Amino acid sequence: MRKLIFILSLVLLSAGILSACGSTDSTDTSFKVGMVTDLNGIDDKAFNQSAWEGLSKFGKEANLVKDDGYRYIQSSSDSDYIPNLTKFADANYPLIFGIGSFLDKAVNSVAQQYPNQHFVIVDNVVNQKNVTSVTFKEEEGSFLAGVAAALSTKTNKVGFIGGMNIDLIQKFEYGFKAGVKAVNPNIEIITGYAGSFKNPEKGAQLASSMYGQNVDIIYTAAGGTGSGVFTEAKNAKKKGKSVWVIGVDRDQYEEGMPENVTLTSMIKKVDVAVYDVAKRAKEGTYSDGQNLVYGLKEGGIQLSERTDNLNQEVLMQIEAYKQKIINGEIIVPKTK
Repeated sequence: MRKLIFILSLVLLSAGILSACGSTDSTDTSFKVGMVTDLNGIDDKAFNQSAWEGLSKFGKEANLVKDDGYRYIQSSSDSDYIPNLTKFADANYPLIFGIGSFLDKAVNSVAQQYPNQHFVIVDNVVNQKNVTSVTFKEEEGSFLAGVAAALSTKTNKVGFIGGMNIDLIQKFEYGFKAGVKAVNPNIEIITGYAGSFKNPEKGAQLASSMYGQNVDIIYTAAGGTGSGVFTEAKNAKKKGKSVWVIGVDRDQYEEGMPENVTLTSMIKKVDVAVYDVAKRAKEGTYSDGQNLVYGLKEGGIQLSERTDNLNQEVLMQIEAYKQKIINGEIIVPKTK
């Protein structure tokens, strides 16, 4: 009888230890993660969507309940940022993400008001003790996109379409230009900015103008505006033109179908970064105040693994340039 009691005591003790280490059982409601998007929304087929995919993956693996244990609030205007972040803070969410560079001031403000909660800003840096900043070396992946464009163009004219002309998007622009010029300095590059990340009509207009100037490949870093670039490319292809788009943030191969206009995509692994940070927080290995930077070497930036529209020679050259960047032989510019 004593032996049985001793065994039962060990079982109960073991269960207590496992519980204290952070169980992922569905009954664990102590850990919650909130996400506030920028104005492009969760269905932008790019940045916000990738972030939500990363948080959703984490939430499911951690057995959290959607819309309770993990959820997002979509912002409709800049004035929504602080109220949306505050909703999660007031609800005692221990980890709160602000997705997008434009949330920096709001995250900075709310984090100061709630010093005992943890905040994450993605795509910008906020210097507060309880804020972790996540940024990417977009210029590195954009360089590889430029290499792909330079090796694939038939007209020796390529284009870049950005959303807003800000420092972040200039990293895409000048990384891309550097990649193109590294392959062939004689290729002409036409640049256009829409002034917005949510204006597909302007994106289509800029793309139409570029394709009309004999540009045959456009790299777009424009959020929701980029969907208009894809629309124009598909229309042009229906009319017999051989044109391409290089997607951004996530694999946009499907965005180019059924006309098959996506040459490749420059992927920012926002989903991986969000997943990693949330997982660390849940496991207790998260550290406030860090600036986490994801580039080629860290696996946070890459070209799409779907290579249907790139031949083997192009892929080999892209890989060679990638290794030179990782090894430090090439330092990719972020600015003009």
